[in-house]
Amino acid sequence: MTWQFASRYFWAKKSTHAINIIAWVSVGAIAVGTGALIVILSVFNGFEGIVKSLYANFYPSLIVVPASGKTMMLSPEQLQQIKQTKGIAFISQTIEDKAVLRYQQEQTIVTLKGVDNQFTKVASVQNKMVRGKYNINNVDGYNAVLGVGIENALGVNVENSQVPITVYVPKRAGKGDNADAAFNIGLPEQALNSDIIYPVGTFAIQQDFDGKYVITNIDFMRRLLNFQQHEMSALEIAITAGMDERKLQSALKSLLGNKYEVLTRFEQNKTLYGVMQTEKWVVYLFLSFILVIAAFNMIGSLSMLVIEKQKDITILKAMGSRDSLILRIFLAEGMIIVGIGTGIGFVLATIFLLLQQHFGLIKLGGGSFLVDAYPVEMKPQDFALVAVTVLVIGLLASWYPARRASIQTMDLKAT
Repeated sequence: MTWQFASRYFWAKKSTHAINIIAWVSVGAIAVGTGALIVILSVFNGFEGIVKSLYANFYPSLIVVPASGKTMMLSPEQLQQIKQTKGIAFISQTIEDKAVLRYQQEQTIVTLKGVDNQFTKVASVQNKMVRGKYNINNVDGYNAVLGVGIENALGVNVENSQVPITVYVPKRAGKGDNADAAFNIGLPEQALNSDIIYPVGTFAIQQDFDGKYVITNIDFMRRLLNFQQHEMSALEIAITAGMDERKLQSALKSLLGNKYEVLTRFEQNKTLYGVMQTEKWVVYLFLSFILVIAAFNMIGSLSMLVIEKQKDITILKAMGSRDSLILRIFLAEGMIIVGIGTGIGFVLATIFLLLQQHFGLIKLGGGSFLVDAYPVEMKPQDFALVAVTVLVIGLLASWYPARRASIQTMDLKAT
């Protein structure tokens, strides 16, 4: 009976036409606010998906790093145990360290990353080559592939030049015959290890990688840094499709113990993902104020309806209706406005987002981004979140006029 009264009150023609207009203005405001929230959240999802896909080309699903220090030792037995863990597809040993590269008259500081032949199974750098080829094997000398930013900084021609790049890294204390020279300020050249690599290719993934990394063979890094055979900076892991990375993370932690940390892709880029999520929620919060504005329209619409239906309220109370029934009727009236507005907003947003996905209606300016149009990705949880948000705001907005209607005193003489 509650919804029957509420539905009739909404659709029936009012004695004052302005009440109908204000009610539909409320519906329109909720539809606009709802649609805007869905569109903005979907755009953030689209950009987040692009960033994650770019980082997935370089960062593995899981990575094992030392709990303290810069390097760790994993024995062949431990590596075999890791390989045999259910859910692990491939593993790759890597070594990273800061280095100075010198090419002819140019020099720059980079992160030099030594990888083994399995690295292409845990990352996809080889699919992002823009010049030359991905080849880090030692034939006539160790090769390297450069980020496009490093290529530009050094002025390297990876396709035609046969001139090697000289690599300088600080000597590790206690390693090598001249280890004490690392602490001799008067002999700076003896504080460095140096070697050469041949640039054979250039990759372009994302600015954070392109201007920072040079990838070479892990054997070159071990020789340059005087590392032991099984010493490494990290063990990078690719997992099988459908495997729960959190579950696998726990299994590896139990297997390896407290000397090692196992990080997911999110934990490897915690700051980046945290900033992206913060931006999304801040925008969501500010856009929710559109719905608050719509709520004021609802308050006005329902308050006028209460005045319009004073006679009906008096009759219902005279027939024995309790205050709670009157309260529920006008709360239901508010929910009808919210429901219609939310439904219209969802439909309009879905149509727009589908058109954006297929035709790219709104373009990105500048022409320097990876995609031409704003990327969008609809997620069911966003629709659920917006629906709950609108419902809560609608209930709060409906409560005041509904409460006023429920406590209204009977005046049979006026009737």
